[in-house]
Amino acid sequence: MPHSPRRLLLAAGTVLVALVATTGVRFVANADAAPVRATAAAFSHPGVLLSRAQLDFVKAEVAARAQPWASAYNQMAASRYASLTRTPKPRATVECGSYSNPNNGCTDEREDAIAAYTAALTWYISGNTAYATKAIELMDAWSATLRTHTGSNGPLQTAWAGSVWPRAAEIIQHAYGNWPGQARFATMLRTVYLPVVLAGSASNGNWELSMMEAAVGIAVHLDDRASYDRAVARFKLRAASYLYVTADGAQPKYPPAGGIDTRAELIGYWQGQSTFVDGLSQETCRDFVHTGYGISAIAHVAETTRIQGGDLYPELQDRLRHALGLHTRIENGAAVPASICGGSVTRGLGPISEVAYNALHHRLGVAMANTGTYTEARRPQGSNNLFVAWETLTHAGNPA
Repeated sequence: MPHSPRRLLLAAGTVLVALVATTGVRFVANADAAPVRATAAAFSHPGVLLSRAQLDFVKAEVAARAQPWASAYNQMAASRYASLTRTPKPRATVECGSYSNPNNGCTDEREDAIAAYTAALTWYISGNTAYATKAIELMDAWSATLRTHTGSNGPLQTAWAGSVWPRAAEIIQHAYGNWPGQARFATMLRTVYLPVVLAGSASNGNWELSMMEAAVGIAVHLDDRASYDRAVARFKLRAASYLYVTADGAQPKYPPAGGIDTRAELIGYWQGQSTFVDGLSQETCRDFVHTGYGISAIAHVAETTRIQGGDLYPELQDRLRHALGLHTRIENGAAVPASICGGSVTRGLGPISEVAYNALHHRLGVAMANTGTYTEARRPQGSNNLFVAWETLTHAGNPA
């Protein structure tokens, strides 16, 4: 069967993006002109989800016992992730099936990654070096052992853990500094995680968004400009096709992968939804939990790009504000219109609103009443035990 023009154009664009990412050569319209080699700017470190200035803001607010940061810090410190007696549970092969069946090391890996990040944050804020030592112990245990992820949910598992490890590693390597095993940990990120997440996914959008979050964070930690640029390019396509705004036209944008080329296929991919309103997600009619995963990953990538000098928030502003507004309004108790998912949804957005709310409302001045109500009522927002953790502490009202 011949390929559609849209699919052929997308394939050509993907090849071009890959060439730019891997060679650093920027192609120009004049074929007779010599290619122009782009000059890659250095990455800022720490620079995955949190900058040093953001960390310093949090540290000062906790020291002053200001709210909501003090209560958020206490929540983190009381969690199982902050335990100094935690024993890492690494495996050479982490096997993850659909709906956690089987679950051979999947929860252990995700939670050890969150624990390493928790310990790194606790060290930075408290100054207690025992927490830096614990973060290093957790990262070293996994880098000495892990070789692969298998099972139907293997790519998503790789993305979730791969999103969190670089946050911990950035703080330890670039703020603490005394980490003899850093090179081995970097090798693990480069060989076990990056090839999987950088390849993307044709599954539901939250998969690929989380994979691009992991790829962006890993690329920053590895100072890998080619992988970073490739991940950001793919992320932009997926984010634009995941959250609908009326400027898109009569229907959402087609996803960058998955063989979806007709309106009928697109409606099926959107869980049967055929009426589109500002802020609707590809997974709204599936459930709000998975929608929250996608929105969170979008905000995380935007936050990292802002730190790295290529701020995507202005480009994503309308999609994020409408998506959060629509879903938090329903979470706050509003009735579901019959035109959305037949008037029935499964709520459960999760602790995912702080990063985008701070960026859009506090930094950019966007009015977000529903999101504000949702966010403030749930403070301190903790962890979803997958890849979201302590975002009231790190991002509530953070101006840096």
